[in-house]
Amino acid sequence: MEFIDLKTQYNKYKKEIDNAIHEVLDSSQYVMGPEVGQVESLLAEFVGVKHCITASSGTDTLLMSMMALDIGPGDEVITTPFTFVSTVETISFLGAKPVFTDIELDTYNINPALIEAAITPKTKAIMPVGLFGHMPDLFAINAIAEKYGIPVIEDAAQSFGATLDGKKSCSMTTIGSTSFFPAKPLGCYGDGGAIFTDRDDLASELRAIRVHGGAARHQYTRIGLNGRFDTIQAAVIKTKLPHFPDEIRKRRAIGTRYNELLQDVCQTPQIRENYTSTFAIYTIRIPERDRVASLLKDKGIPTSIYYPTPIYAQPAYKNLGISPGAFPVTEQACKEVLSLPMHPWLTEEAQDFIAEAVKESATAGALS
Repeated sequence: MEFIDLKTQYNKYKKEIDNAIHEVLDSSQYVMGPEVGQVESLLAEFVGVKHCITASSGTDTLLMSMMALDIGPGDEVITTPFTFVSTVETISFLGAKPVFTDIELDTYNINPALIEAAITPKTKAIMPVGLFGHMPDLFAINAIAEKYGIPVIEDAAQSFGATLDGKKSCSMTTIGSTSFFPAKPLGCYGDGGAIFTDRDDLASELRAIRVHGGAARHQYTRIGLNGRFDTIQAAVIKTKLPHFPDEIRKRRAIGTRYNELLQDVCQTPQIRENYTSTFAIYTIRIPERDRVASLLKDKGIPTSIYYPTPIYAQPAYKNLGISPGAFPVTEQACKEVLSLPMHPWLTEEAQDFIAEAVKESATAGALS
C-alpha cells in the first residue's frame, strides 16, 4: 500500500508527460525555457491573480517573498509553530525573528484571535500556513493586517487548490506561495514552487530576485539568488495542471468518506463552512498515536506524523527561548496527529481496510 501513489498518477498521464519532457530535451532550453512562461500564465489564470512567478522550490518562494518585502535583521514575522520547518527557517535565514502564535485545534492553522496581541512595531509580515489542505481564516487575518498596515504571505504549500468562500488559495493575500514538491497535490518531479501576487511592483522585484537580483542581463538592481524553475519541471506541471481539478474532486470525495468511516473512532479533519480542502495530507488525532501507528504498520498500512515536535522545541531554534507549555494547542496536536494514506486513486476497498485497522487499533488501546 502506498502512502502517496505517484506511480499510478504517472502511468495515467505517462504519454502526455513523456512527450512534454522530450519536447524540452529536443529544444535544449533546460533553464527558463518557454514552458516556464507558459505554465506561469496558466497558473495565474487558475488562481485568479495577475502574476505568477515560478521558482526553484517552495522554500525559495517563501524566502523570495520576504526578500521582495525587504524583511531582514531586526524585523519580526508572525507565524505558526505547527508547520514544516521551511516556513520558519526562511524567516531566520534573513535575520528576522519568527514570532509564534498558537493554532486552532480543528484546522491546525494559526488562530487569528491571537495574532493582534503578537504585533509589535517590528512586525513586518504575517505568514499563515494552510496546513493539510485547509486554508487559514484569511478574512480575519487580512482584517488584522489591514488595520496595522502589515503584508500577509500565505504559505499554501499544502493548500494550493483549496478555496475560501469561492476564492482560491494564493489569491487572497499580498503574496501567495506554494510548493510543487512531488508529494504535494500538484507536484513536479523534483523541487519547484510558485509565487502569486496582484501587485506589479512585487512581481517585478520577485522576477529580479529569482535571477540573482538582475533586472536585465549583467545589471543587478538588488541582492538576489538563483531561484529559477527548471524547464522540465515546468513542462510536468503544465501537463498535470488540466488534470488537477479532477484530482482535487477525488481527494475531497476520499477525504469525506474517510471522515464518515472514522467519525466515531478518532478526531477527523474538520472542514469549515464556506471552505474546501485539498486533503493534501489526511490527518486524524487519536490518543496513543504512536501505538496506533505501530499496529497499523504491522498490518502493512503506512502512516506518517506531521509534525511530532513544535518548531521552537527543535535544537536549531532553542535560541528563541520558548519553554514547553507556551503553546498548548500546538503541543497537543504534536502528540496526537497521525496521517493516513491519501491520494486520488485510493480505492474504497483500501479505505475500508485502513478504517477497520484504525478502529481495531483504537479499540485495542481502550481495552488494554
